[in-house]
Amino acid sequence: MTRIAFGIEYDGTDFLGWQSQTQQPTLQDTVSAALSFVAGEKLTLVCAGRTDTGVHARCQVVHCDTEAQRTARAWVLGGNSRLPPAVCIRWAHVVDDAFHARFSAQSRAYRYCIVNRPVRLALEARFATWERVPLDVAAMQSACIVLLGTQDFSSFRTSACQARSPVRTITALDWHRDGEEVTLRIAGNGFLHHMVRNIVGSALRVGRGDAGVAWIAEVLSATDRNRAGPTAPPEGLLFEGPRYPAYFGLPAESTLA
Repeated sequence: MTRIAFGIEYDGTDFLGWQSQTQQPTLQDTVSAALSFVAGEKLTLVCAGRTDTGVHARCQVVHCDTEAQRTARAWVLGGNSRLPPAVCIRWAHVVDDAFHARFSAQSRAYRYCIVNRPVRLALEARFATWERVPLDVAAMQSACIVLLGTQDFSSFRTSACQARSPVRTITALDWHRDGEEVTLRIAGNGFLHHMVRNIVGSALRVGRGDAGVAWIAEVLSATDRNRAGPTAPPEGLLFEGPRYPAYFGLPAESTLA
């Protein structure tokens, strides 16, 4: 039995999230079917982090165990030949049995993209959220800086979240404007269900001037989801991917610096 790790890129617009379910299509079932065809046996995939309906990934990492003996090239080319245009396998890598796509990841990174202009989006509509009200990005950054470190993020988790603990550690958080594009880059040891989108929805209240810079700190300390802003739309969210210790030998994009 061999354990293989894969890097998966996808546009999540037309999928009902990663997780397999009765309703279709899901990314887990789509990728599993493609790789099972290459293996000649049914494969069960474990992912680094489930993404919701409409959310994208630059390099989702999954692993599976298989009896099949295939080259990395065969896994990639064969798998991609069975996948729709919105999904591709970036790489395949044999890993030690100790590797686990979810539990071995030491950090995860996300990006959220907002196009801030008076008129709605056309070209970028699948990959960004539109905000017509001019945003004060400096205020958004100042407000969100309190989220760095180890915190109880109960105010930013959905009621459906199944995580045992609301405590997570955020290691990087940066709001940045480049012309019309406003981007959040955030990294941490893990994220609760809808956590990034709830942070964005709350930060937008500050950016529009509907709440003051100190409001995010008040929301955080309240540990009450009802105190935070609405959940931001999924299309602006991109899972950049997880990072693993170097000894697993994964490609640079999935390895801790």
